[in-house]
Amino acid sequence: MGKDAPLLDLRDITKAFGSVQALTDVDFEVRSGEVMALVGDNGAGKSTLIKCVAGIHPHDKGEIYFDGKLANIHGPKDAARLGIEVVYQDLALCDNLDVVQNMYLGREAHDWFQRLKEPIMEQRTSETMSSLAVTSLNSIRQKVASLSGGQRQSVAVARAVMWNSRLVILDEPTAALGVAQTAQVLGLVKRLAAEHNLAVVIISHNLHDVFEVAHRITVLRLGLNVGVYEREKTTPEEVVYAITAGKPVKVSGIAGTGEEETI
Repeated sequence: MGKDAPLLDLRDITKAFGSVQALTDVDFEVRSGEVMALVGDNGAGKSTLIKCVAGIHPHDKGEIYFDGKLANIHGPKDAARLGIEVVYQDLALCDNLDVVQNMYLGREAHDWFQRLKEPIMEQRTSETMSSLAVTSLNSIRQKVASLSGGQRQSVAVARAVMWNSRLVILDEPTAALGVAQTAQVLGLVKRLAAEHNLAVVIISHNLHDVFEVAHRITVLRLGLNVGVYEREKTTPEEVVYAITAGKPVKVSGIAGTGEEETI
């Protein structure tokens, strides 16, 4: 796969729920080492698109390519085998368990006698946290119930990264976080792409956060892909226009001037 070839490449993805058309011929891509933002108003189809990638919803039409090969994703296990991990907004953490137990939830390491390999799990958890520069935890053995929102988000992201992931999808990672915690999580998102060469998709309503971390921005509106914007060549105003009204259309100017105007 070439350097600029997408790791994940969705082509003409279409999905309907009964009479409700959630997605129509949506193209979407993200490259390794890139943060791609997926934005749009409520009901635009963002969650549906991600759930098609994660194997939760089967798409009705279209193709999913991963690492240049046609991918048959029929369930979450198929997505996980490819290296696709999703961190949903609810994080799916257990408050009554500690950080190590949450990192290995459902994937515990056992010996021949089905005893937990605690030292190995602690070591790998510690190494993963260190590699992601997550330094705000007092101990990897503290209960998740005692963690702040930013720390919880860091644990959820670290868990996704630890399992040989190549694509990490983050659903509203900074929702309900304070300023300091948001900065902590956005720094982590940047490191995933820049230092670990992962493909990262971030779903967010916060355009300030999007312009802080994203390389490119894909806008969905009413189940359609209305544009892909490079962060350095666009503005929040242009993205907001696409979210609310669709892609600007160029028409001929008035009175035969030959000029064009945007409507």
